[in-house]
Amino acid sequence: MPLALLALAISAFGIGTTEFIINGLLPELAADFDVSVPAAGLLVSGYAGGVVIGAPLLTMAGARLPRKTMLLALMVLFLAGNLLSALAPAYGVLMAGRIIAAFAHGAFFGVGAVVAADLVEPDRRARALSLMFSGLSLSNVLGVPAGTAIGQAFGWRATFWAVVAVGVVALAGIAALVPSGPRPQGQSLVRELGVFRQGGVWLALAMTVFGFAPVFTVITFIAPMMTDVGGFSPGAVPVVMGLLGVGLVVGNLLGGRLADRAVLPALYASIGALTVLSALVAVTAGDQAAFVVAIVLFGLAAFATIPPLQTWVLDSASQAPALASAANIGAFNLANALGSVIAGLTVDAGLGYAAPAWAGAALGVAGLAVAGAVGLHVRRQALAA
Repeated sequence: MPLALLALAISAFGIGTTEFIINGLLPELAADFDVSVPAAGLLVSGYAGGVVIGAPLLTMAGARLPRKTMLLALMVLFLAGNLLSALAPAYGVLMAGRIIAAFAHGAFFGVGAVVAADLVEPDRRARALSLMFSGLSLSNVLGVPAGTAIGQAFGWRATFWAVVAVGVVALAGIAALVPSGPRPQGQSLVRELGVFRQGGVWLALAMTVFGFAPVFTVITFIAPMMTDVGGFSPGAVPVVMGLLGVGLVVGNLLGGRLADRAVLPALYASIGALTVLSALVAVTAGDQAAFVVAIVLFGLAAFATIPPLQTWVLDSASQAPALASAANIGAFNLANALGSVIAGLTVDAGLGYAAPAWAGAALGVAGLAVAGAVGLHVRRQALAA
C-alpha cells in the first residue's frame, strides 16, 4: 500500500483523538470553567454539530482545489481549532475551537476517502479506506486513553497541545507523501449538489445512519452496564474498553477486505452481525466472561461496517464523490447522536442499563431493512439498464 496512506492514517488518528478525547476530560473542564458537567458535555454535541454542518460546506467550497491542497488547508484549520482550544481563556472560546476543528473533520475524511481510493487499484479501494480509517480506530485504543492520562497528569490544555503535535506531523506527512494531482475537472456547485437528486445516494446515507447507530446505542452506557448489571469493578472498565478497541481495529481492517470482494454482501454481513451482537451484549450483560467475548466481537462488527459503507457511497455518487463522502461522515455523526439519544431515553424510562443494547439491536434491524432497500434499488437499476 502507498506510504501516502500512512499520512492519511496519522491525520485520522489526530482527528479521531480530538473528537473523542473530550469525554475523558469533562470533570477537569467543568471545574476549570466553573460550569456543570452536563454543560461541559455540550462540547461533545457542539463538535458533532460542527461535523454535520461543516462537512458539506467546506467540501463544496474547496471543490475546485487540487485535493492535496484541500487536505493541507483542512489540516491547517484543524490545527487552528486545537490551538484555540489549548489557549482558550473561557468556555465559549473552547467551544469555538471545538467547532472550528469539527469543520475540518468531516471534509477531511470526505476528501481523504477519495484520495485514498484513488491511490490504489479499484479492487483494493476498500482496503485503502480501511487503512486510512485505522487511524480513527487507533485513536480510540491509544489516542483517547493517552490524552486522558496526559490531561489528568498535566492539565487538560496539555492534551490539546499533544493533539496539535500530532496534527503538525500529519500536515508534514501529507505535504511529503500525498502525490499532487490536478484540479478536479468539470466541477461546479450545481453539479456537486446534483448528486443529492439521486435516490440511491439518500438510501446509502440512510443505511449509514441506521446501520451504524447501534454502535453508540450500546457503548454510551457501557460503564454502568458493566458495573451495575455485570458486577465488574470500576477498575475493570478501562481494561474491557481497551479490548473493545482492539476489536474496532481488527474489524476495520476485516471490513476493508470483505468490501473489496463484494461491497453489498459485506454490508449485509457487517450490519447483520452488529445487530445480532447488540442483542448478545444485552443477553450476556450479567455474565462477565460471556460479556467480554460479546463486547469484543461487537467492536469487531462495529468498525467492519465503516469501509463498505464509505465505499458504497463513493460508488453511488461517482460524479461528486468528495461531497457525498463528506456527507456520509455527517451521517456517521448523526448515527452517533441518534444512538446516544435513544440509549439515554431507554435508561431514563427505567428499563435498566442493558436496555440500550436491545435498542441497538432494533436499530440494526432498521439498518438491515434499509440495506435491503438498497439491494432492491440496485436490482431495479440493473433491470432498467
